[in-house]
Amino acid sequence: MKSDKLPVEYKEARTLKYFFHRQIWSLFAVLILVPITWSFAIPVMGEGSWMGITDITWFWFAVGVPIVHQVVVWIVFRGQLGWGFLTKLFGKYDLLVWAIVFLPFLIARVIIILGLARSSSNTLALPQNIAFSIGFILAIPAIYTLWSVFRYFGLIRALGADHFRLSYRKMPLVKEGIFRFSSNSMYSFAFLLLWSIALFQGSQPALIVAIFQHAYIWVHYFCTEKPDMEIIYPD
Repeated sequence: MKSDKLPVEYKEARTLKYFFHRQIWSLFAVLILVPITWSFAIPVMGEGSWMGITDITWFWFAVGVPIVHQVVVWIVFRGQLGWGFLTKLFGKYDLLVWAIVFLPFLIARVIIILGLARSSSNTLALPQNIAFSIGFILAIPAIYTLWSVFRYFGLIRALGADHFRLSYRKMPLVKEGIFRFSSNSMYSFAFLLLWSIALFQGSQPALIVAIFQHAYIWVHYFCTEKPDMEIIYPD
């Protein structure tokens, strides 16, 4: 990666028009998905808590953190693609700084879903053994995806390193592990782990929020990542 000339910018991405490209649709998605998620979760909330935090508070954390996370990713990806702003600020440590910002959000998604699930356990209208069995089945591709990311894809690349380095843009597509079945396995399968956590606890609010997070990550893909990929990988 020493051969990379930093920062690596794209002239076509260096406009406010592209910076906000498709973000109105991302906003519309939030305005639609959040009320729907709330309407399915609130009937069984209001009395539970975990670690001194109420289930309703856990709910808003579990909804709010992914929204903030994906807004941060949008700002960084578009700012990096057009202006290389993190690279100009931190030089060769830009990816390290980005990892320090990104990873706590990712970990928080799991912890907060667990908190919501614990605070609203046994609210799912599904027999416990069936819910556990479904959760176990969904956990298999989720865990296999996480293993494949670490084994074949690489954590730094998964954080969007191709927005930072030319060398990552020249890497071939990964076709091993879970990526044999889907090139976008991280979005397709990894988020099933959140479903599993909810099902293991028999939590209706946590399952609804897991579905929200899964749907919302696809909003990020179509509104932010896919347009960026069309610039980075024109062929």
